[in-house]
Amino acid sequence: MANAGTLTARQREVLVAIVEDYIATGEPVSSGAVARSSRIASGAASPATIRNEMAALVEAGLLEQPHTSAGRVPSAAAFRLYVEALNGGIAARLPGLSRAELESRIDLGFAGVAGGQALLERTSQVLAMLSSGVGVAMGVAPATDLLEHVHFSRLTQNRVLAVLVTRGGMVRDRMLALERDLSSLELEMASNFLNEHFHGWSLDAVRLELARMVERERSDYQRMLSAAHELWAHALPAKVMQAVFVEGVANLVGEGEDRGHLRAVLAALEAKERLVDLLNAYVDAQQETVRVVFDLERTAPEMAGLVLVAAPARVAGDSLATVGVIGPKRMHYESTMNAVGYIAGLFDRVLDMGRAERL
Repeated sequence: MANAGTLTARQREVLVAIVEDYIATGEPVSSGAVARSSRIASGAASPATIRNEMAALVEAGLLEQPHTSAGRVPSAAAFRLYVEALNGGIAARLPGLSRAELESRIDLGFAGVAGGQALLERTSQVLAMLSSGVGVAMGVAPATDLLEHVHFSRLTQNRVLAVLVTRGGMVRDRMLALERDLSSLELEMASNFLNEHFHGWSLDAVRLELARMVERERSDYQRMLSAAHELWAHALPAKVMQAVFVEGVANLVGEGEDRGHLRAVLAALEAKERLVDLLNAYVDAQQETVRVVFDLERTAPEMAGLVLVAAPARVAGDSLATVGVIGPKRMHYESTMNAVGYIAGLFDRVLDMGRAERL
């Protein structure tokens, strides 16, 4: 299989021209279409030369010939090389919004959004609107967050409002239904205990340590400790599903001829746990750039033929979410990558350094 380093400059020009023509039209690309491309300088290559270069690209596994058509279509390897070229600095020559117009439209789409849940939901909607694929947004696993502050307020008998703030500045509020009634003083004591002893701890570590302390302690301290344990257990259950929002599934309809495969794709997108596994497998919270993944079938066979464009979103340096697009290989890569990267960078600003809820 060829890589960018083994291609001549002319072969790279021809390949990029074919990929962009195919993205724009969805039709096999002929040598005549390549000769007319703005990527190829007028008169720089004869039709015969272009045909020879296309034959070489077929031999390298970068072009395929569907059915008996005289045209060629890019292979998965060709799309990978095209994305590498975009990352290397070439500009796409496809119809669509300029980068400034894209960012302006994104800013408009996020106007008025407040709160982690709303931000994730709007992210999936905006990405679906701006791409030819499915917009996805997934919050990080709650148990990995660090505790900044927790407060409990008594509402009525056996009813308490828990407000939990993470180190990233996100806020989770939850209505708790308790088995026994706790006074306002008991709630204050529990809040103070948790804040003094567990500030900066991961939420999951707090749960484990509280259970250990309750088991070990046998004194008057037990009632307060048991109250803190019960409140924490209700405020943050041991198994909390990561929040996942999916929008734009209809964008995939019509992209494939295999209806059975399409049904499998739709089922996978509806199965949130499957989608969480997919995103966690390919998106590293520490990565600094947008990642484009072509081999999704390694983790999810039903996703064969689709591409993931995704990036982590951070607040105050901590990973808060994964945002991205799952779409066909025939997508406007530059525009999609720019949209994903820009939205990932918006989280810090939109959340105003963490004055919103996190679910």
